[in-house]
Amino acid sequence: MIQKVVNKKGLESHNEIRQNRLYWLSRPAEERIAAVEFYRKQVYGNNYPQRLQRVARVIKLS
Repeated sequence: MIQKVVNKKGLESHNEIRQNRLYWLSRPAEERIAAVEFYRKQVYGNNYPQRLQRVARVIKLS
């Protein structure tokens, strides 16, 4: 029988997000854009939108 094991860690000890951010910030802009285009094609297939939808939100301050 296979025993299920769960290891819980706090976010402070898990720095994968920070490492990923530092990696992508160290890459040239062309490479970062190419990676975004690659993932867009993965999600939308060959008929993916050429531009991302622009979203604007108006917040009225009182």
